Amino acid sequence: MGIIPKLNRFDLYMIVISLIIGMGIFATPYEVANHTDNVYLYFAVWIFGGAVSLCGALTFAEIGSRYPNTGGFYKVVSYCFNPAFAFMINWVLVISNAASVAAVALIGAEYIDPLVMPPGLQNTLGVRILTVSSVLILYIINYIGIKMSARTQNVLTIFKVLMILILCAAVFKSDATLPAVQVLQHPVSNLTGLGLSLVAVFFTYGGYQQTINFGGDIINPKKNIPKAIFWGVLTVVILYLLINLCYIKVLGLGGLQSDHVIAAKLAGVLFGVTGYKITSILMFASVLAYINVNIMANPRVYYAMAEDGILPQLFKRVNGKNQVQEFGLTFFVGAILLILLFVSSFQKMLDYVMFFDTIGLSIAASSIFILRKKAKQHNTQGVYKVRLFPLVPLIFIASYLFVTINIFINNPLAAIVCFCTFVAGLIIYYLTKRNQKPIPKP
Repeated sequence: MGIIPKLNRFDLYMIVISLIIGMGIFATPYEVANHTDNVYLYFAVWIFGGAVSLCGALTFAEIGSRYPNTGGFYKVVSYCFNPAFAFMINWVLVISNAASVAAVALIGAEYIDPLVMPPGLQNTLGVRILTVSSVLILYIINYIGIKMSARTQNVLTIFKVLMILILCAAVFKSDATLPAVQVLQHPVSNLTGLGLSLVAVFFTYGGYQQTINFGGDIINPKKNIPKAIFWGVLTVVILYLLINLCYIKVLGLGGLQSDHVIAAKLAGVLFGVTGYKITSILMFASVLAYINVNIMANPRVYYAMAEDGILPQLFKRVNGKNQVQEFGLTFFVGAILLILLFVSSFQKMLDYVMFFDTIGLSIAASSIFILRKKAKQHNTQGVYKVRLFPLVPLIFIASYLFVTINIFINNPLAAIVCFCTFVAGLIIYYLTKRNQKPIPKP
């Protein structure tokens, strides 16, 4: 049985926000601050990153509106370029997504561990237990059904946004500040600093692109996909700028550079020990929402690949009662748990994850040009169209390629690993196609 649309615009709006707001905004400002030496450049990076992300949101809104399919990220690249190329792109993106979820889950568990675990488990083992338990609980919720997981997502997202707003309100009503910490001066040029900072910023803003994987799940997708993506990304940009204002107001740029646990540090200045506990809960809720939405989104890519016969038909199987891809869901969660055995730190994962993402997303975004050329082959009534075309998608693509080049210059190993992973994907694709049995016609 195929997938039946059950998600409305509000569900999708909440999904967009949760795909973006993970742990990034509570961790990456430290990375950005350490590549900038003044407040103006610091905010310029966040504003530029937000503007580029809005360009990306508008680009993917049109892509999702023109080509609404379950697992749309794979489908659109396959349709516009080549199935082998689409498999390579999605192969690395699925690995990247699983790695991102694993790393973020690990950080969230580190924050909550001192609050919920006995003294004997306030260590690496305790963190591992909490991380695995969180993933498994959300796996069970998603296994119950997509509507159940969507409701869970809505609750976690609303809670997360409210907590950010409460923290921001407390900052602006308080005169508490951290004693001045000297700002580190960096020998790199502002252009290089911008490129390195954008690695962290684009990671923090990223994720909304996965919304097009829900094309087959959304009611009235041509109308609801673009509106949910645009308003979801705009909401996040505003929230990110607000919380960065709070960081600078209380901690200063030097304070941001001195400690990567910036959100807990901020709350500690405002509220002391109680503030640390509240922030830890906020962190963990944010992590749960991020894990949940990725568990919802990524199996849709497997579904699309199975439809094209690239993956076994087991990945395409959907439970008719609850609309759950039981095997695909289990496979993705298994990949997360496997990666958790090897992930050492969030910071070490960042360059690898972003090198995968910048290449994959740049190529996926470029499909908008091909979709427009093929517009005569489809019903374009009610399709959303990007204004200022082709400037908007070109800004997004050029900015992401700029980050790719910066990662390559500063971390060649990440480029080598990414290239080898691409090649592995191509080999797997052709091995699968060679051994593939004809799919029986219904």
